Amino acid sequence: MRNRPLVLTTESARHPFRQRLPAHVLRVRQEPAPCRRPADDDKDWKLFGLSFAAFFTAFYSFIF
Repeated sequence: MRNRPLVLTTESARHPFRQRLPAHVLRVRQEPAPCRRPADDDKDWKLFGLSFAAFFTAFYSFIF
């Protein structure tokens, strides 16, 4: 004999398809915390330099 849950729908799930899923499918798994990398403070300067070089190269190539 198969054990069936008393409540056939999960009321916390808003979508009709998710309401029909079993409770163990909707149970939230806890993932390990991601490793933190050191802050990349010079990212803005690198982007500015790259953008400036690209604009300068494109502008210079159109003139000559």
